[in-house]
Amino acid sequence: MSRLRVAVVGAGNWGRNHARSLSALSDVELTAVCDVDAATREAMARQYPGVLVTESFDQALEGVDAAVIATPAATHAELAGKIMERGLPVLVEKPFALSTREAEAIAEVAEARGVPVLVGHLLVFHPAVERLKTMIASGDLGEIYYLYSQRVNLGQVRPDENALWSFGPHDISVALELLAQVPVRVTAQGRSFLQPGIEDVVFMTMEFASGVIGHVQMSWLDPHKVRRLTVVGSQKMVVFDDMQAREKLKIYDKGVDRPPQYDSYGESLAIREGDISIPRVPNVEPLSAELQHFVRVARRQEPPRVGVRDGVIVVRLLEAASESMRLGGAVVDVSPQLGAHQA
Repeated sequence: MSRLRVAVVGAGNWGRNHARSLSALSDVELTAVCDVDAATREAMARQYPGVLVTESFDQALEGVDAAVIATPAATHAELAGKIMERGLPVLVEKPFALSTREAEAIAEVAEARGVPVLVGHLLVFHPAVERLKTMIASGDLGEIYYLYSQRVNLGQVRPDENALWSFGPHDISVALELLAQVPVRVTAQGRSFLQPGIEDVVFMTMEFASGVIGHVQMSWLDPHKVRRLTVVGSQKMVVFDDMQAREKLKIYDKGVDRPPQYDSYGESLAIREGDISIPRVPNVEPLSAELQHFVRVARRQEPPRVGVRDGVIVVRLLEAASESMRLGGAVVDVSPQLGAHQA
């Protein structure tokens, strides 16, 4: 089988990561890189001497089998539309779009033309998230009570999007993947300290129909770099710490047991302390796993694990959180729009 010829559109920080990972795959030929910045093009041409590096979007797409969009989110809808017009499978980086309207437009074209589109929700492909999803689905944690995540650090302060839109797609998509359901209500509060109108810190809460609560803290104005998710169940609790080199997952066999005759007057609740186990998690780079999946998607060998409708849902939740922040933390009901997507 011939190698899949792929163009990378946008060679900023994340576009360069895509180029690096694609060039390392034996069944992929990094064919073209497109960027509007001359200095960036010069650097990419030096790094990839056999690759077409161009400012021309149309030229970059000539003779390729698939494309990756890693440009600013405001351009995603237009560029994805042009790529899909050519019938080319495309990976669209997060955030999928900056409005539900734009996300729906991409989805409608993809569905009408039958073009495979993979949305770049990277952490869905993290081996620790995959392991945690299996544990939840098997019932090993018992009934899921709640989950919360922190994605904070000092910098990079972005001038074109706030902490919600920069970090939120990661943790929102992971919550949806783990719980296999979508929220019915969203609340959020944020504050702008460094740039007017661009929130540096955001606290977002999602309420699911099952009763599960999910909370996300996002900030680029924090003394610590934290990438942590905690899931609390009735039988076990799990912490996924992506800053740990080896101990990515810790399973806590602890909880609170309710006696059969518990009535709040007689028997008391009992704290259960058990062992902490650290399962082996494969040392697989999520981006490499995502791109290997994209190759199979582009060859029509399997459907996208994160499809256009998943992208639409996450964008709608980001919009709902933005609306809640604008209203001072008011509850935003998303069930009318997302009810049809309930698992």
